[in-house]
Amino acid sequence: MSNRLFTRDTQAIFWNNNKSAIQRMLDYDYVIKRETPSVAAIVAPTSSNKFEKFFWGADEIMVPVYRSTKEAKEAHPNADVLLNFASFRTAYDVTMEALDIGGFRVMMITAEGIPERLSRKMIAEARAKGVTVIGPATVGAISPGAFKIANVGGTIENIINSKLHRAGSCGLVTRSGGLFNELSNIISINADGIAEGVAIGGDRFVGSVFIDNLLRMEQNPDVKYMVLLGEVGGIEEYKVIEAVKSGKIKKPIIAWCIGTIAKHYSSGVQFGHAGASANDDRETAEAKNNAMREAGIHVPKTFNDLPAEINGVYNQLKAEGIIEEIPEPEINTIPKYRRPRQFICTISDDRGEEATYAGYPISSVALPETGKTIGDVISLLWFKKVYPKWAVDFIETVIKTVADHGPAVSGAHNAKVTARAGKSVVESLVTGLLTIGPRFGGAIDGAAKYFKYADDNNMSPKEFVAYMKKQGIPIPGIGHRIKSLKNPDLRVKGLMDFAAENFPATPLLDYARTVEQLTTSKKENLILNVDGTIGILMVDMWRALGYSEEEIDEFIESGTLNAFFILGRTIGFIGHVLDEKRLAMPMYRTPWDDILYDVQKAEEI
Repeated sequence: MSNRLFTRDTQAIFWNNNKSAIQRMLDYDYVIKRETPSVAAIVAPTSSNKFEKFFWGADEIMVPVYRSTKEAKEAHPNADVLLNFASFRTAYDVTMEALDIGGFRVMMITAEGIPERLSRKMIAEARAKGVTVIGPATVGAISPGAFKIANVGGTIENIINSKLHRAGSCGLVTRSGGLFNELSNIISINADGIAEGVAIGGDRFVGSVFIDNLLRMEQNPDVKYMVLLGEVGGIEEYKVIEAVKSGKIKKPIIAWCIGTIAKHYSSGVQFGHAGASANDDRETAEAKNNAMREAGIHVPKTFNDLPAEINGVYNQLKAEGIIEEIPEPEINTIPKYRRPRQFICTISDDRGEEATYAGYPISSVALPETGKTIGDVISLLWFKKVYPKWAVDFIETVIKTVADHGPAVSGAHNAKVTARAGKSVVESLVTGLLTIGPRFGGAIDGAAKYFKYADDNNMSPKEFVAYMKKQGIPIPGIGHRIKSLKNPDLRVKGLMDFAAENFPATPLLDYARTVEQLTTSKKENLILNVDGTIGILMVDMWRALGYSEEEIDEFIESGTLNAFFILGRTIGFIGHVLDEKRLAMPMYRTPWDDILYDVQKAEEI
């Protein structure tokens, strides 16, 4: 790997949501038939999106979006390339942060005009940590048939025409991105294409200079000869000359420095790039071309003679058997018409012979002989995970525990009244479900949220009770109308006993029990109730299953806990609706003696 800049397994984190550049990378991946997308994640600090959709051929894939490089790297540790598309104002900070995070082997920086003082500091830090930096002010690099950075090589059509869809024999290093594409095309016409190519960038101080890349290519077995395109300004070409003279570089090099016309000007002239300006005679294109020619490097008389020089070296190496014929691989074709999908489904798929739940055929979880339960199905369809048996059994216990609480509660009452009005099971069920919220069922969510918050912030029971009082919120999950310390709720006891026997640990429940000791010392019925116990144990379950605190917070905020109550109580509501239908009960009317009438005569205006 160290001898090759990129392979077919290389993945990158893309800093800044440059959708067109990312799509070009993914189109290239698809064309060359990569097994995995080259972009593992996107960092977009101001985005609220969790993912972005991109085309993969005619289909679409989702690339996750993160707010920070640290988050992205933690989620994708194998992505060892950072593509820094930040502006020149923030590119330095992004790079330095990534160097501090670590785990990146290569970094590419597109920004042009980063202050030279900062560039030099950034480059020194990268070299000290053994990180290859491409740029600043670059279009990137490519390992044909393996990985390409963003816009390098141009369109897919140009990439195919320039033979950049598969590895050739040449190692190409340029300063200019535009001329990189032109040289790739020239090499494809006069030879068999390139094996690796880098546009090092146009700023005066860049992360990896000519010699860094050529020394790596010298060790890359795919590279048989090299093409170097320099320019007026700087003395980096002289390092290459010394390496050739000392024998560090033995492979043939074809080189040319553009800017030879500068000698015809009476005063110094700037050639586009920040580094393309000669400050003394050694930095002129003519001086460097002559010096390289004297060192034995293949330097043509003019730029127009460069194609012939490449062809000559290529044919000589081919005649010597160093270069062999490269077979053309099969490639994919990008469809001319691609339609974005309006809906996304990540939990089930009904397109095959048998529908699947999170990748598992329904028959593998639904049939009695599988031994799977509703809890297993919930773990697949709600969480896209295969939960262990103790967690599945706990989910089942929760659903059975909350299934019904008699006909008097608001949800069951509404369902019964609607059924007696002659409505269908669905209509009656919905009226019951619509009552579920902060006052009916919401205590499960609330208990999980507030007890977790208190535990996360190391609040003592006394501090937690004071905090909730200051918020003006009764502690969710604490208190019962009938049950007390002397008359315990057997549902709560059963849940706690199950957790004690099956959970690896119950730190939040343990904390909640200490809060209960304080609240019951004030009033006997301020016990941990069934809703509170369920919410708190759900947090303990997710922690034991390895979810991060952020993921658990997201479950709570999205209403996942309330969903367990909804699912369980649906069973009870349907039972009450069917009971009303079975008994053929008449239309319900609230009796007068259950209503306080206080009707005043209307005031005339």
